[in-house]
Amino acid sequence: MFSSSSSSKLKLSFDTVFYYVTDMETAVAFYRDTLGLQLVSRGYIARFDLDGVLIELVPLPPGTVVPGNGNARLCFSVANLKETLEQMHACGIATSPIQEKKGGKLAFFRDPDGNELCLWEYAKTENVKEIMHLAVLHS
Repeated sequence: MFSSSSSSKLKLSFDTVFYYVTDMETAVAFYRDTLGLQLVSRGYIARFDLDGVLIELVPLPPGTVVPGNGNARLCFSVANLKETLEQMHACGIATSPIQEKKGGKLAFFRDPDGNELCLWEYAKTENVKEIMHLAVLHS
């Protein structure tokens, strides 16, 4: 049972988002060369920076099953979803059709290991409060 005692708040800070991969070289090439993420270090783990967010690729040991049910995804914000999808299709990346959602449009694609990624185009709005509200809705 969880307790929500206000006197024992956790002090957390963001660290990273990571995906397990089966072929590190293929995965690094996809994230670096195809998606254009900046590779910041490459050892046992490959690390990329995207606007100050650390994204890691971690090798999955042979015979290991990825834990969980795959309900998390990495989502990239784009200015023009249709244009971005055209560029991805030209690179041979299959995507879902564009889906209209409250607050914007999205489409999904997969990396070489089948991890689901998302492209999100926010609806055009001038209201800062509305933008923040929409950001919460699309997740």
